[in-house]
Amino acid sequence: MSESATPSGDVPGEGFHPHLHDTPSPAAPHTRLHHIRADALDGDTAQTGGMRRFAAVSGRAVGSEKLWMGQTHVAPATSSSDHHHGASETAIYVVSGHPEFVFLDDSGAGPREVRLRTGPGDYVFVPPFVPHREENPDPGEEAVVVIARSTQEAVVVNLPELYALPAETD
Repeated sequence: MSESATPSGDVPGEGFHPHLHDTPSPAAPHTRLHHIRADALDGDTAQTGGMRRFAAVSGRAVGSEKLWMGQTHVAPATSSSDHHHGASETAIYVVSGHPEFVFLDDSGAGPREVRLRTGPGDYVFVPPFVPHREENPDPGEEAVVVIARSTQEAVVVNLPELYALPAETD
């Protein structure tokens, strides 16, 4: 077999992404990759007291339709305000520091505060509408996390206090 042929004898790459040759996308932002440099993150996004969010990938920045991604910085010895992210699913990757993610678990006899203590390399999943807050107990090191959301913008609903959602009824 020659190096330019695949095991089936086809031209290399043919059939791997057959949809790429169907019809071109009508929207220009969807015809190329976007490179967002670390120094070009956008701080003009939904915010919560005690932390700072920076958008990298969003509908406004790159034309994403189903995804928002960026960074959150929590200063040393700081807690964010209580909040949730609406219908967004949120995935969090801890880059540096040891942030703690706090929520109320009401699956037992009564609501109890739960703290997820994390470190670099850890991941956290926040389901839609779950009230929570981020805390950075370290007195000297900022906590930095990368966030991905299932919506094109950073949905943030700030709350007056941390509370457990009422159980759904049928």
